[in-house]
Amino acid sequence: MTRIKTTILHLVWAIAVSAISTLSIAQTYPMKPIKLVVGFTPGGAADFTGRATAEALGKILGQPVVVENKPGAGSSLAAEYVSRSASPDGYTILLASPSSISVNPAMKPGMTHTVNTLMPITLVSNAPIILAVNPSLGINSVADLIAAARKSPGKLNFASSGNGSAPHLGGVYFARAVGIDIQHIPYPGGSQASQSVIAGQVQLTFGTPPSVLPFIKANRMKGLAVSTPQRSPFAPDIPGMAELGYPQFNFGFWYGLFAPAGTPPEIIKKLHAATQIAMNAEGPKAALAREATEVALSKSPEDFATFLKEDAKLWTKLVKESGATDN
Repeated sequence: MTRIKTTILHLVWAIAVSAISTLSIAQTYPMKPIKLVVGFTPGGAADFTGRATAEALGKILGQPVVVENKPGAGSSLAAEYVSRSASPDGYTILLASPSSISVNPAMKPGMTHTVNTLMPITLVSNAPIILAVNPSLGINSVADLIAAARKSPGKLNFASSGNGSAPHLGGVYFARAVGIDIQHIPYPGGSQASQSVIAGQVQLTFGTPPSVLPFIKANRMKGLAVSTPQRSPFAPDIPGMAELGYPQFNFGFWYGLFAPAGTPPEIIKKLHAATQIAMNAEGPKAALAREATEVALSKSPEDFATFLKEDAKLWTKLVKESGATDN
């Protein structure tokens, strides 16, 4: 009986020490710069959102938040890098989109990282995808695009920010839904995809607002539609899909913050609370609005986790219906 009591006391002591240790870490966190890993190259929506978030978050936390771009495999390399972090202590976090969290795992069942190897912190932003073309094509509407694609099946190419990215899946979904044959050309990021359209190497793109809007405003690209039913207030001159006769198109992309599994819950809560304050400030809101992106925050890490479960159903369904693969 004495041994049992001693064992119980040791267990209680260990739990208490662990709780005190976790609380102490959370109270002193952060003590050094935080690395925010972004799965795409500089210049695209992910990079822009990541840098705006990092700057605002650093001011609240009192430590620099440094963006590290780690492109590749539709942002899966970045997700795997963070999920395998040797020390899940809140000093290496991830800015991720549906690509790495829902789309890529659905396309590649053997992928080592899943939503279970990452801990949701909060949703950060939300935005539509924009269909844009090279102006020299003489294609001025979605109807023109469909007619041109049907006249020459397989001749038109569309660029995206990588295999498994939301723009890639959106392009495949669009092509199958309207019955056209266009070929996908992946690039490391949205900036490179847009440049390929401007250079005439690829005819069109399904891109994020930061990747394409500056070129549309400069008349170097022609915006044909946004991927939501109605026009975006950030791009009022570009029609929504519903007014073009395609009300079934209603998808966009989001970015959210994640930490490696095993990160202390108190640190997750602290990062969530800091992001709420940081991104609700007028500066970050205005910065993202200039790129046609809306600040969208989760009420809690648990609320974000619930959102992810429902969102994954949509993206998994789109992967299956579109026939998208990782090839």
